[in-house]
Amino acid sequence: MAELFAVCATYEIDRGDARGFVLARLEADGSSRPWPILITRTGDSFHGFENACPHQGTRLDTVPGEFLDKDGAVLACGRHGATFDLASGQCLDGPCQGQALTPIALVIDDGDVCLVDVALAEEDGMDIEDPNEVPEVMITGD
Repeated sequence: MAELFAVCATYEIDRGDARGFVLARLEADGSSRPWPILITRTGDSFHGFENACPHQGTRLDTVPGEFLDKDGAVLACGRHGATFDLASGQCLDGPCQGQALTPIALVIDDGDVCLVDVALAEEDGMDIEDPNEVPEVMITGD
């Protein structure tokens, strides 16, 4: 049976949108490394990709959490202007034509978008700024 890791709930990503996450992936030697990913949604289908432009390996979002072009129709690399199809990750225009984002297998399980059989470290985020980070709130009472 495949091991699943829930990344987010399906309702957290709107149709025609993308959302980034920073996880910590385990290496063969037991160390961990930051692993920025993004999940896109087209209709009721979800697609996962490593958040790395094939042109130079840099993250697509120069402004944390901003993945779509100005028209909101395709993924866009904020550094080099390359654009990518939301469903396939195929480069549509820019310096990496003929290449594609690295896909990540996803499964929808009980309303959650899950990674399949990926070795992750216990902590996430590491030193990379998480575009979806929310400050912790503590409620106290007298």
